[in-house]
Amino acid sequence: MRQGKTMTKVGYKRVSSTEQNLDRQDLSGCEKVFEEKVSGASKERKALKDMIEWVREGDSVVVWSIDRLARDLRDLQDIIAKLTDKGVSIYFISEGLSFSADKNDAFAKLQLQMMGAFAEFERSIIRKRQAEGIAKAKERGVYKGRKASIDAREIMSLKEQGLGASAIAKQLGIGRASVYRVIQQ
Repeated sequence: MRQGKTMTKVGYKRVSSTEQNLDRQDLSGCEKVFEEKVSGASKERKALKDMIEWVREGDSVVVWSIDRLARDLRDLQDIIAKLTDKGVSIYFISEGLSFSADKNDAFAKLQLQMMGAFAEFERSIIRKRQAEGIAKAKERGVYKGRKASIDAREIMSLKEQGLGASAIAKQLGIGRASVYRVIQQ
């Protein structure tokens, strides 16, 4: 638990995959930075939850850009509301927008709504283009899909050794449903 009443400048960085680098999001000057490598579409963003729990009244959160913080417009609004309800301000470097509980800036709210809506629209266009590209690649017979992340032979080997689905799933670090799917094939 933190003590004292001094304001802390807190940063939040996120990239969508482990291959991506967080360095592009320069949050110099932040005393504490929460980082994670997880898709923004994921609801399980531990560092974000930890950051929201950690900050206290008077703190300031700095994020490189809106799309690094939220999955969609509703998520963005919820996160900002959680922070400002705690008396925490938030600043987006790329967009130059800031929000705080004591600042009721209608223009900033309008900008946030518009930028969040555009970001959400852009993500949906990217998903559509990706699906179209996959469909065309399948037509040409060149789409192989993503590399299998589950070794079916290993699952069957463990099953033959007498292990149950739960034990196999635990040992391999996968879900039971994945084990059942392989066994039933």
